[in-house]
Amino acid sequence: MSASLSELSTYLGEKLIGWVNDPVLAYGELTVCVEPRDLIEVVTFLRDDPKCQFISIIDVCGADYPSRAKRFDVVYHLLSPKQNVRIRIKVQADEETMVPSLTGVYPGADWFERETYDLYGVLFSGHPDLRRILTDYGFEGHPLRKDFPLTGFVEVRYDDEAKRVIYEPVELKQEFRDFDFLSPWEGTDYVLPGDEKAKQ
Repeated sequence: MSASLSELSTYLGEKLIGWVNDPVLAYGELTVCVEPRDLIEVVTFLRDDPKCQFISIIDVCGADYPSRAKRFDVVYHLLSPKQNVRIRIKVQADEETMVPSLTGVYPGADWFERETYDLYGVLFSGHPDLRRILTDYGFEGHPLRKDFPLTGFVEVRYDDEAKRVIYEPVELKQEFRDFDFLSPWEGTDYVLPGDEKAKQ
């Protein structure tokens, strides 16, 4: 498998000069980095070239690195059943970068891109229906960003008396705010309930 991936890496380096940055072959997988402006041409080549034939899109997902200027990686996983290999394509973006939608090349990218938009806030230009897919209507923020609060902004519950869904600001009860982070197996400065029964 690694021999065929190594050949593919060399082949792409020759055919896509200036479009593909630094093919990396690691852990039995080939990863190539592409600029957003070149994405459509690269994936069209990967789909149509007889030595590639990546006709199946497996996944589109995101990764957030808030310390970078272009904080998001949009990651595409493609499969070539004919060649029996997979490839990963990475595109870097920020909150304003418009990443071209792959729905014209791979119609199956539709909901994957909607999910990436919903959870990370990555914008896809040319997408036929770019709206949230997993979070609720009116949801604020993008929950897989590293700066999204763990508690969220609102809590949702069904009120049986009002017979409707209620949205309320998050309110943490006091007992959930006070953590001591001490392990009872390492010893604490206080007596745990039940310890008084143990023989000293």
